[in-house]
Amino acid sequence: MKDILERLVNGELNIEEAENILKSENILEFDDIAKYDIKRSQRTGFSEAVFAYSKDYDDLLLIIKRYLENNDDDLIITKLSFERYERILDDLGKDSFIFEYNKRAQILVIRKHQKQKEIIAKVGIITAGTSDINVAEEARVIVEEGGCEAITSYDIGVAGIHRLFPQIAYMIKQGVRVLIVCAGMEGALPSVVAGLVDVPVIGVPTSVGYGVGEGGRVALDAMLQSCAPGIAVVNIDNGFGAGVFALTIVNSD
Repeated sequence: MKDILERLVNGELNIEEAENILKSENILEFDDIAKYDIKRSQRTGFSEAVFAYSKDYDDLLLIIKRYLENNDDDLIITKLSFERYERILDDLGKDSFIFEYNKRAQILVIRKHQKQKEIIAKVGIITAGTSDINVAEEARVIVEEGGCEAITSYDIGVAGIHRLFPQIAYMIKQGVRVLIVCAGMEGALPSVVAGLVDVPVIGVPTSVGYGVGEGGRVALDAMLQSCAPGIAVVNIDNGFGAGVFALTIVNSD
């Protein structure tokens, strides 16, 4: 960008030419497979993430290789099975990069360099049950990658609501800026939490349930219908989206 601006100031480019070059450099195309947004971190404060589920493995590997060749930022791979993670390690070389894989959340962070990140805020992450932890862990990886400290408390749902109050009190005392609440079944927990706190609550319905609650739709509808103010709701099992939205709130000041 600096080079383009210098050429513009020196009269080597006119405004329209400079604008077109800047626009064209926003996107890199990887062998007609994927188009990488190289300015995403500058716009959003968050590096690129690749959704691995349903991608052909060779296409996924190509995207990863081309990204790492063209960028120094971390790369996040979501919904990545452990088997595919092991293949990536073999194909890229275990010692070529820093690999941080969360098996429960099925999420991988690839780093070129180890970075010391300054903690910009604290985010609380809660689950109703242990079956929701995989989604919560995905959110945790994202908020930590974005420079936040995650304070977690799992398995404190409404089935034993006495477990909830001391954990919420602790998180508020620690100064969390936002709470991510993951729940399946009837999805009641975010409403309860939102009625107790004065910080934004992000509800994450999970696909934990059976009968009418199978697949997470009941939990989603319950969170959308909540009478407690201050709740935003992401899609079913979308821990990634919840983490990014939490970072958006934190970075909005």
